[in-house]
Amino acid sequence: MNNAARKLDEQTPVAAATGAPAAAASNSVLPKSAPRKSALPKLAPSGKAYAQRWLALYWRKLRAIAIGALSLALFLLAWHLLTKYRVSFHVRFVNVPSPEMVLESLTRALHSSTFMSHVALSCRRIFIGFMIAAVFAVPLGLVMGRFRLVREFVFPVAEVLRPIPAIAWVPMSIMLWPTNEESIVFITFLGSFFPIVLNTLHGMAMVDPVLVRAAQCLGAREASIFREVYFPATLPYVFTGLTVGMGVAWVSLIAAEMISGQFGIGYFTWEAYSLVQYADIALGMICIGALGLGSSAVIRGIGRVIMPWGTT
Repeated sequence: MNNAARKLDEQTPVAAATGAPAAAASNSVLPKSAPRKSALPKLAPSGKAYAQRWLALYWRKLRAIAIGALSLALFLLAWHLLTKYRVSFHVRFVNVPSPEMVLESLTRALHSSTFMSHVALSCRRIFIGFMIAAVFAVPLGLVMGRFRLVREFVFPVAEVLRPIPAIAWVPMSIMLWPTNEESIVFITFLGSFFPIVLNTLHGMAMVDPVLVRAAQCLGAREASIFREVYFPATLPYVFTGLTVGMGVAWVSLIAAEMISGQFGIGYFTWEAYSLVQYADIALGMICIGALGLGSSAVIRGIGRVIMPWGTT
């Protein structure tokens, strides 16, 4: 009897010891439940949904393009009617060329290398004069805005020279520079220099002084304050000045080319007036406007890339 009880006690812990792993093994063998799938499958957006989304994103731009196209169409219609019926009510449209005549002149000009050389030379002059003005005007405006002594020293001279029109600079520039090409570039430089300086100076005045004091409290030096505080805050005003300066540069360039130039789109327009070619006069004017619009658009595009937080 005692022997039987001992055997039973010896078998019980063995069974308990072997039973737990068996249970764990049996649990590990059981398949896990698969994750539930959503009852409704995801549907790819249709073409209509894409179109609605695209219209919602670009509605304002499309609206602006449509309104601009409508205004241009109305302008061309008014031009066509005024020249067709030779309206002469204080303002005379008797000798003004019609849009059809200007289109014919454009077709002839595009097949002529002379017209394209005029356009290329004007663009070259604009590029050189504008780039020199930007290189000098932006740093000068920053320094004038930061240091009062420099502003008090330079600002009076700039304000005296700024109102002088480009035409008045033509005789002086001819005396200053040895060639007509250099004098025309100089006049273009003057036209774009002052708007860039003034807008940069205004941007420096609009910088929040709290930001400057915070940078100084953090131990920033003058160069770091210029690079990290003043320059980013002034960039929108700088690009506004560049855009305005580009427009004034074209005005100055055309005036210089008409008076002292022998090539260029301004010279082409003035020569057409001298030869009584009215269609070429209108063609030159339209070409000047298109070139100015394109160059200003390039500056705005560069500004959006460099500073997406600002508007130019």
